[in-house]
Amino acid sequence: MFTKRCDGRLVRNIEPFDKILPYIMKRRTDSMNMFEDLVPCVPLDDYIREKAAQGVKLTYMHILIAAVVRLIALRPRLNRFVMNHRIYTRPKIWVSFVVHQTLRDGSTGTTVKLCFDGTETIFEISDKIEEAIRRETTGKTESNETDKLAKLVMSIPRPLIAVVVNTLMFMDRHNMLPKAVMEASPFHTTFFLTNLKSLGMNHVFHHVYEFGTTGLFLAMGKERQIPVVKGEEIISKKCMGFSLVCDERFCDGLYYAFSLKLLKKFLANPACLEEPLAEKVEDDL
Repeated sequence: MFTKRCDGRLVRNIEPFDKILPYIMKRRTDSMNMFEDLVPCVPLDDYIREKAAQGVKLTYMHILIAAVVRLIALRPRLNRFVMNHRIYTRPKIWVSFVVHQTLRDGSTGTTVKLCFDGTETIFEISDKIEEAIRRETTGKTESNETDKLAKLVMSIPRPLIAVVVNTLMFMDRHNMLPKAVMEASPFHTTFFLTNLKSLGMNHVFHHVYEFGTTGLFLAMGKERQIPVVKGEEIISKKCMGFSLVCDERFCDGLYYAFSLKLLKKFLANPACLEEPLAEKVEDDL
């Protein structure tokens, strides 16, 4: 019905074959590609200890989010999404993740969505993450916008909930969803991250949601010792499991492959994220 959206701009400079893919693979579950790898922990641990000696607290999650934000700023096609057979690109970089007040069984959680320009340093990103986590776990007095939206929908009589959700999805497909709903929705995001390392679990292949615009879902798992062949010896190497489930309709495999190689470079040398990015790469519209 309409082509303009408040959360993205229509991409017109696309090859004909790429244009037809959203018509062939109509849903994100039709177009999911799954990737996994092991991230060496020694560079991460060394960097975290170095910064701790300087009074700066960083975690694996801080480094991974900062690395992905920097990656998307340099590889803008990763910030695209498909809606109603059309491909859009986002003006900013959004990340969503779940925060639990405690890690005890039965603890309730809430979803946080943060917005980045892409030029931020790792310290700016980690400060923003920690501020959001503190807001949701320490002395919380009121619900965030995501929780308010969920409570509003669930306050509707049960037989009408499906009608309301389907109406919201229809409005989203036809670019009529209100900006306030998009801003509150954790599903309208560049990438979603689940930190299973904090639960002592290995990474999983998490589905990308059909509602919203999420095209990238990352999972980080518990680090473990991996046997590695070095010369004629077998040594033990500490690694963290990592997985990515992605929508292939807005990026081809070659673009994803080079992007993941660049991500591994950032994780091998997190210090490169300390300087702000002079200028992010704009998408080719």
